[in-house]
Amino acid sequence: MSRTFITCAFLLGLLLPVQAAMGATVKDIQAQGTAMIKDAEDMVAHGGMGDTKAIVHHCGEVSRHAEAILKALPPSDPHGKEAQPHLLEAIKHCRRVAELGDKVDPGASLNPAIKARTAAREAVKHLAALRESGA
Repeated sequence: MSRTFITCAFLLGLLLPVQAAMGATVKDIQAQGTAMIKDAEDMVAHGGMGDTKAIVHHCGEVSRHAEAILKALPPSDPHGKEAQPHLLEAIKHCRRVAELGDKVDPGASLNPAIKARTAAREAVKHLAALRESGA
């Protein structure tokens, strides 16, 4: 990966939660969802390679994105309400991964990581509907 890409990805990760706190737009929420899915996919991929530290790291990022999305969701939008339980589910499973830590067998943390990825994917489906509704 190029150094510029890594720098941009790092800055994007820092700026998106700030935008969420300042009143995120639907595009900002969608960008958070995309970043959350990327981390969820990386988390499971690293789990398949036996890298427990990477699972814990990416699961922490999934939780961070999910929390930022929850704060930014329009309270009256029905699609946002449908995404909430899935975001909370992803956070719950990532907390379990964090509790297990990086010293356990990768298989032990991979199961909740896969559940977190599934919940994140479902949440993003609802977030796409949020965008389409023009909320």
